[in-house]
Amino acid sequence: MFNILKDKIIAVGVCGGIAAYKACDVVSKLKKSGCAVKVIMTKNSREFVSELTLKTLSQNNVLSDMFEYFNWDVQHISVAKEADLFVIIPATANILGKVNSGIADDLLSTMILATKSGVMFFPSMNTNMYENITVQENINSLKRKGYIIIQPQSGSLACGDIGKGRLPDTDYILNCIKQHFIKKDFLKKTVLVTAGATIEDIDGIRFISNHSSGKMGCEIARAANDRGANVILIAGMITALPPKDVEVIYTKTTEDMRDEVMKNLSRADIIIKAAAPSDYRVSNKAENKIKTDNLTLKLQKTPDIAKEVGEVKGDKKLVIFCAETENLKSYAKAKMIHKNADLIVANDVNIEGAGFNSDTNIVSILSADGGSEDLPIMPKYDVANKILDKILSL
Repeated sequence: MFNILKDKIIAVGVCGGIAAYKACDVVSKLKKSGCAVKVIMTKNSREFVSELTLKTLSQNNVLSDMFEYFNWDVQHISVAKEADLFVIIPATANILGKVNSGIADDLLSTMILATKSGVMFFPSMNTNMYENITVQENINSLKRKGYIIIQPQSGSLACGDIGKGRLPDTDYILNCIKQHFIKKDFLKKTVLVTAGATIEDIDGIRFISNHSSGKMGCEIARAANDRGANVILIAGMITALPPKDVEVIYTKTTEDMRDEVMKNLSRADIIIKAAAPSDYRVSNKAENKIKTDNLTLKLQKTPDIAKEVGEVKGDKKLVIFCAETENLKSYAKAKMIHKNADLIVANDVNIEGAGFNSDTNIVSILSADGGSEDLPIMPKYDVANKILDKILSL
């Protein structure tokens, strides 16, 4: 994944709740993402997880006592100044109330009040406590003051109750932290992305298609959504998992995909044609299963969706893809001109680590003004962000 967390300094505050054990996994994952992690524990949190565990996982001294490490580089000021983000896991009713009231009676509350970085609270507690009017007033007041509050999930709690108050899983927490650092430079933009293969029936059970998994298109949709865009994902046959929180429209044939693209074109500012629609359909398609030893198929061209979009796009930006097995850049340039595209992303599917079904890609990005950039092998999410960066530079 795009390593937005590399070299960031994250302060993790651990409070005294049963969910404190999840802080260990979060610290481990942050460290593996390239962060410097500074852990601050409250006195009560040490009843649930050990200081040694968090010291080992963070590879840093754990701070807990206000005066134990006191020196000329005053701890509560130095960490508060250098941290890029404070993350409080779990955020108990106690810490929410103290910060909202401006109380600084331990190291963690003092650091939170001393920092100018973002502070992200992950509340976790008994349902009745979470729904208490005073706790809710504290949460709403903290939001108004600019603190980030991540809602707890509903489910079975450690006390046996069922309801809201459960700390989210650690992957969700890590994603929230990542989202905090991703620049929202596509806000108020609508990006239409196509992904995957289309299929053209031969008979009642067979069809023509290709090896496209839809991974590249789904990662573009994910990256655009992460950067604040409204995303319309028009998918053919995909094996990749589409991102959450985007509009997904499923299609079958190239004609279906063409219809959905043109229907939604007016909504889009940017169109990225990452799908691999079938170029031909069977003109003598059979309704039932064909039973013969010798079969001849008559094929005819399917609609050229990218070319049709290029003819009517106006001031919209059009990005197309070119998967080739030879003469990569010459074919790509000709295709870009023919389809009136602003950018073309070209890759040689014969190269290991590129093309269909791979989690990585190796591409060249060519622009209509003659620019060209060759990218090394990288995860498709990183490729997606490089493409989005190029679009912003147009």
